[in-house]
This record gives sequence, structure tokens and C-alpha cells, in this order.
Amino acid sequence: MADQQKPKTSESLSSSASNSKLNPESGHTSTKFSNHKVRYTNPPDAANPDPATLREQWRFAIKQYSRWYSHAWGTAIFAGLSFFALGWIVKGSNPLPSFKGDSNDAASHDSDGHKAK
Repeated sequence: MADQQKPKTSESLSSSASNSKLNPESGHTSTKFSNHKVRYTNPPDAANPDPATLREQWRFAIKQYSRWYSHAWGTAIFAGLSFFALGWIVKGSNPLPSFKGDSNDAASHDSDGHKAK
């Protein structure tokens, strides 16, 4: 059945392209395509590369991702330590309240080490 259908040539496409105008009254276009050919800046490969090439590309991609991931973590840790140091400089003491010493709480404890009520 596919043998009986004949493919459209570029002449028949260009003649049908003139029919695909926008109808202002209805706001619809016809379903025929224009003769504009899409050009890709980076066309796809005609066939899949051999397994050795794919393996090499995959290893390179993993190495790049690992490098970027470790750089991101390193940057995040460096930024955290920098902000901690900046907070210490601005405040003049430890900026995290959870790491305060027990010097302030010593008066509120009794002699057995229990908190006074």
C-alpha cells in the first residue's frame, strides 16, 4: 500500500505553500507546510558512534561532572567558613549561639550540676 503513494516533490510543496496563508477572518492556518528548510547549527550524527567512542565520551562527561560537583561543594564550604569568620569579626565573639560556652549558665546550676528551677 505504501508503494501506491507517490512522494510530494518540491514543486508540489512550493505550490501548496502559497495556499497556507493565514485567514484573518477565521484566525486559522492550513495544515500544509511552507517550503522553509530548518538548518541545525550542530546536526545530529548520521549513525551511532562505535562503543569505544561512546565509552570515551561517557568517561569524559563523568570526569567533568565530578570536577564541577567537587568545585561546587568546595565553594559552598569556603563561603560558609567565610561568612562564619565575618560574623565572628563583626560580633567580636562566636556568632553561633549553640556553640556558646557554659560560663553564662554556671550560675544557674546548683552544686550537683542540675539546672535550678
